[in-house]
Amino acid sequence: MLSLLGAAAENSARSVSFDLIIFDCDGVLVDSELLSCRCLSDALVEHGIDADIDAILDRFLGKSIDAILTHYRGLGWKFPTHFADDLALRTREAFSKSLRPIADIETALRTVRTRYCVASSSDRSRVAHALALTGLDHLFGDRLYTAQMVPRGKPAPDLFLHAASAMGASPAHVLVVEDSVNGVTAGKAAGMTVWGFIGGSHYAGRDGKSALLSAGADLVFDRIADFPALVARNGVER
Repeated sequence: MLSLLGAAAENSARSVSFDLIIFDCDGVLVDSELLSCRCLSDALVEHGIDADIDAILDRFLGKSIDAILTHYRGLGWKFPTHFADDLALRTREAFSKSLRPIADIETALRTVRTRYCVASSSDRSRVAHALALTGLDHLFGDRLYTAQMVPRGKPAPDLFLHAASAMGASPAHVLVVEDSVNGVTAGKAAGMTVWGFIGGSHYAGRDGKSALLSAGADLVFDRIADFPALVARNGVER
């Protein structure tokens, strides 16, 4: 049975032809959000900033480390030049120990006929590492686009527009799959169809559906296993 969440989500889904599917990585392909948020929380606490995981999820989900540091610098906090590198190493080690793919993601990717790629706020090395650890790297090849490639990260549309341009797709025929408000906002600003995914462990006990619908998601679902059928039901693959 399809796990489509809410009549409002179903009614707002637009039937369009999709030339390209852009997947976010963290929280959509790999179940990494809690791991990375714990690493960020620990690093911030070590520098005197009280930031629990819930606060980080609410404020920074879908944003790059540059955007996060810019936020705190605006509040007067200072960071050593090696902070981002240290956090990247901490996160990489956590991923190596505990990272898992989102359940059924490989089967879903092998089932859809539409071209797809990744567009992530994480840096390219972290995305490549996450995909390699979870065995998904061979399904994406070099079709990896990250916030470091554009002037502005999510919630600006730059990254999604860059990915679509690189893949030769018109924004009107692109489907974005995102787990964050910032990502949904970016996809809608790019003029794309956006589906919210709330099947990652970071949404356990949290009302992700309302947040993503409020941000403009055309549809919200919670099982990647349903994704190919949802594409067939709500769009036309080309």
